[in-house]
Amino acid sequence: MRIDDFRVRADLLYAIPADQHAPDQICALLNAHPEVRFVSLTGVDIAGNDTDEKIPVSRFLEELDSYLAGGVQTDGSSVVLPCIATINDAQIDLVADLDVNWYVDYNYENLDRVSDKPWGTLRIPSFLVHNGVRVCARSVLKQALEHADETFKSLMARHPQVFEAMGVQADEVASFQLVAATELEFWVRTPDDIIDKEHLSTSQTLKEQYWKRTKGIVRSALEQTLRLLELYGFAPEMGHKEVGGVKAMLHESGNMDHILEQLEIDWQYAAGLQAADNELAIRILVKEIFRLHGLEASFMAKPIQGVAGNGEHTHVNYSAVMKDGRCINLFSPSDFRHDFLSEIGYGALMGLLKHYRDLVAPFASASIDAFNRLKPGYEAPTHVAVSIGESPEKPSRNRTVLVCLVRHPSNPKATRFELRSPNPHSNMYFVMASASQTMLDGISHALTESRSRTDLMEELTREPGVPSPYLPEDRLFRTESDIFTVYSEAERDAYFGRPAATVYDTLKHLMQSDRHDVLFAGGVFSDRLLRSYTKAMTDAWELELKDRILMNNLTRIRAIKPMGQTTPFDAEQWNDIDRLRHMLAKSDGVTQSLFDRIRDALDRRDLAKTNALFSEMNAAMETLEARYERYRKNQLDFN
Repeated sequence: MRIDDFRVRADLLYAIPADQHAPDQICALLNAHPEVRFVSLTGVDIAGNDTDEKIPVSRFLEELDSYLAGGVQTDGSSVVLPCIATINDAQIDLVADLDVNWYVDYNYENLDRVSDKPWGTLRIPSFLVHNGVRVCARSVLKQALEHADETFKSLMARHPQVFEAMGVQADEVASFQLVAATELEFWVRTPDDIIDKEHLSTSQTLKEQYWKRTKGIVRSALEQTLRLLELYGFAPEMGHKEVGGVKAMLHESGNMDHILEQLEIDWQYAAGLQAADNELAIRILVKEIFRLHGLEASFMAKPIQGVAGNGEHTHVNYSAVMKDGRCINLFSPSDFRHDFLSEIGYGALMGLLKHYRDLVAPFASASIDAFNRLKPGYEAPTHVAVSIGESPEKPSRNRTVLVCLVRHPSNPKATRFELRSPNPHSNMYFVMASASQTMLDGISHALTESRSRTDLMEELTREPGVPSPYLPEDRLFRTESDIFTVYSEAERDAYFGRPAATVYDTLKHLMQSDRHDVLFAGGVFSDRLLRSYTKAMTDAWELELKDRILMNNLTRIRAIKPMGQTTPFDAEQWNDIDRLRHMLAKSDGVTQSLFDRIRDALDRRDLAKTNALFSEMNAAMETLEARYERYRKNQLDFN
């Protein structure tokens, strides 16, 4: 398909809402839209991978009751479920979720010759079931949401005055919901273009691209994406350029070339499970539309070293859904001029902060790519800290912390926490589930111990060393300062706790934590599931390190070569560089290179040693490339 052939059509079936999943409604919609040719039951495994199989619509409709009740069977080897779907017990059932929206994924490169409509696949969010037990990421979040509803109803029965003060009467409540939304950042580029990182870094520092006007095919792709999001019912709020990128070049044909830009798309909040499903569907849509325009969209957390990475800031709150349809935000205080949060809001915030490092971070950041983003200087959080604003009248705009309180007196429904650590490849089902479990722990403490808003605020803002009923006493949790300029690295670690720096570090925190009861509450997580998850993430870390990172680093080292100048100063610089190259990558029969030591540690499955050597390698590679850059800039002749 040529770019000019693509157009957004309003006459296609884009979604089947949750309230239209009766068999007769499904049949009527699919028969009225023959452009939908296939059905795919979409489950999400431990690693966040989504399944995609093609069932012809004709077969799906013939056996509709069977598909809706029992789903389809697959081999467990095709999904990531270690310690669960073993080689001798591998059957996995895909069971359709009838309580969320279903979306149609269109192949715009495969058009029907008669109707000129693209062929579509109805993607039905589903659960992965092993031996009658749900074992997937979606099922964990669903259980977390059900546990939250039950917990709030129990707390309301025991502490009705807290809820009544917010206008929530027990006999008027239908349910309690976790409400969430994500912000999707991504880089788009012309494939195969050479990246000038120095130019990118300078442009970012000068903020030359932030919120600038989009042009050419980037503008077309962004506008078409936003229009499609409307048709799907995602209710997009805005799309704009982010801080990263450089100005594209105008080709002699009149088209833009050498495109390298960072964009962001935001959309409306939804109930927890629906919000996670929406995020997955939107990522697929964005990637496809930009690809049709000849652009590569990258959701990597750090696709380009030395410049801004891609975050996926996640906004969460709890709401009471009333029988008359009203939604009451449980984080909002009754008096916005006096309080930042309600008792429930303070408890949720403190629970998230207390348990984040051990119980949430391992799900938010569990890849080498994720940790490449979480470094000082790029508006990505490194330490567990919150900014709530200097006063109730002055909201927080601190972009250096892990959690921001978002609030506005004119819109109490908008009060929420912005969690800034996730990236587009984070498993949002696990992130939301673990965050919900930790927030419920703090809420239960606040209400059970009859903590006042003043009391909770004082504990949240107290200095390290002051006795504390709930939060760890040795740490500071709130700051309104730029933690990267006000505090040194040592001070950050001392005040806010030393953060995990690698995948192994964060998974070790999860497995060694004494707080698993917080995750296990309500049957949300289990020991078997945590073992499965940590094994899957550890195996992925080992494989990526051995087969990708080491080879990529070797390629980078081989590109570092001496230049034509031979002054004594140049020679001395090059000798230092060359010694570092050899230390990293060249064994000589007597001394083993750092790369070979890493390979040996991996072969022995000595993960602690591998992790230490991996950190040593990262530091050495940074030093090597910094020295080479100084050496290169001192050359007049590059031949």
